[in-house]
Amino acid sequence: MWIRRRFGMMLLALLLSVAGWGAKTYTVVIDAGHGGKDAGAIGRSLHMQEKNLNLDVALRLASKIRTAYPDIKVILTRDKDVYITLQDRADIANKANADLFISIHANAVDNKVARGAETFILGTDKLEQNLDVAMRENAVMKLEADFETRYQGFDPNSIDSYIMFELMQNQYQDQSLQFATLVQTQFVNELQLADRGVRQAAFWVLLKTACPSVLVEMGFVSNIEEEKYLASDKGKREITESLFAAFCRYYDKTSTAAPQPEVEKPAEPEPVKPQTPKETRAEKKQKNKEAIKENKVTKTEPAQKVAADRPVWKVQIFVSRTILPEDDPNFKGLKGCTYREVNGLYKYMVGACATKEEAQKLQQELKDRFPDCFIVKVE
Repeated sequence: MWIRRRFGMMLLALLLSVAGWGAKTYTVVIDAGHGGKDAGAIGRSLHMQEKNLNLDVALRLASKIRTAYPDIKVILTRDKDVYITLQDRADIANKANADLFISIHANAVDNKVARGAETFILGTDKLEQNLDVAMRENAVMKLEADFETRYQGFDPNSIDSYIMFELMQNQYQDQSLQFATLVQTQFVNELQLADRGVRQAAFWVLLKTACPSVLVEMGFVSNIEEEKYLASDKGKREITESLFAAFCRYYDKTSTAAPQPEVEKPAEPEPVKPQTPKETRAEKKQKNKEAIKENKVTKTEPAQKVAADRPVWKVQIFVSRTILPEDDPNFKGLKGCTYREVNGLYKYMVGACATKEEAQKLQQELKDRFPDCFIVKVE
């Protein structure tokens, strides 16, 4: 009897273990570039240290993702001013079996008028053109006493060393490009930053990271105007919001192999009513008149027709793992919310604005109650 009971317990444990194999938590690693003894670029006017800017934006981005997506695991390669090697940054992502790696940086060159944002993925397209950026970011490995051994003889200042990158096939290039494009689109369209494009470069940290990965250059601290913008709370907040919006769009599309279609649903579905006898034409006509009067909608342009004919803009206020009743405290008294079900998450939104400008006004009105709310376009 004892043997049979013990065998049963072992079998139950095995079954529970197997059941959990497929439940992988989506993991994003946010890498604040530089840190500690490695200050990174230094601003031309305010003498801002890049390492501090990178960390500030990384912490803000991590907070926004954790708030909006509680089921996502967010890992920071550093959450304070410490030195982390390039290889250690990649190792952190690989040990966590990361689904996405975002490395945050700021740019600097001798040309004080250079400006704009650019987003990099691993690659050797136009290698010579982007070599100066790669050399600058890779040069941090020379701060390590044994860098030649640890980095397999790679010399960040030798052009010959970069030939090895041409032999590397990155299986995550398509997904990396997809996310990089979303980031760059946000920077250019939403923040009106000068567009330096999505580019390929030979960054060690991207080479050694086994997942879709990008390196973001938010702007030039060597440009006096851009340094002021990046140093300001407004600049850091807007950069963070753009990165967050890009992440949301990327995650919604790629978090599962076959994502569920996004279907607009009411916040609190009405129960199905029993069938009633068919109405007469006169009864229908009278009911329609009453409905039009009640909702103040004209026959020529009903609200449903506006949404169906062209995109509308909404403001997403939060995400829940369950369907919530309309009087749930999370709504903070807000009425008229709808939700979209995406990959088992319920994204609650409000409004149905015809233009983005209207949605921006609505977003500002909601900021006090929902600080992390953002605008979404519904086709």
